[in-house]
Amino acid sequence: MRTRERILQSLESVYRSAFEAAQGKGNQERMDVLDLEYQREQLRLELLLDIRDLLQAPEEGKSGSPGSSLLDKAQAIRRLTRLR
Repeated sequence: MRTRERILQSLESVYRSAFEAAQGKGNQERMDVLDLEYQREQLRLELLLDIRDLLQAPEEGKSGSPGSSLLDKAQAIRRLTRLR
């Protein structure tokens, strides 16, 4: 499984290349749009990575630890995604 850092670096790389292309053309409007899109996608991706971390199987020897049941994981995801 790819690490959180590697995934976020891939996202940054994609947006950085598009941003530099827009910058090379002097397209300020496109640069502004890309900046906003990058921030939005980064937040979405971080949320998905948090959910992935919550759903991962517990390490061996920790089967009785809190958060190891499916119900506990579902409740943790609900707390994470609840709108305030």
